[in-house]
Amino acid sequence: QVQLVESGGGLVQAGGSLRLSCSASGRTFSTVAMAWFRQVPGKEREAVAAIDRSGGATWYLDSMKGRFTISRDNAKNTVYLQMNSLKPEDTAVYYCAAKVGEGVYARASTYDYWGQGTQVTVSS
Repeated sequence: QVQLVESGGGLVQAGGSLRLSCSASGRTFSTVAMAWFRQVPGKEREAVAAIDRSGGATWYLDSMKGRFTISRDNAKNTVYLQMNSLKPEDTAVYYCAAKVGEGVYARASTYDYWGQGTQVTVSS
């Protein structure tokens, strides 16, 4: 069992930056793979970044490469998403997710635990 709480969302201007945080509790954090997803009304939830349990492997949506960075601090039971060069099309609710496993996963249906989401709004 894993409980996840996201924070760090907000309103920024295009070109600005935000850092999202996801704090985990319950299961030992170092045993779960993590990911960030985003969703806008009328669209499927999509993975934007994922990281394995150790932080040694990552995956990014192509449109995020070079702009977003996922990282984790297992000592703090926290995963981060650093978002730079934000664009209005990045506006969405961002969700943290956890999966018991050893790899890197980018399918929403694969994940077992979800946070409540945090709104990111990028103004033009």
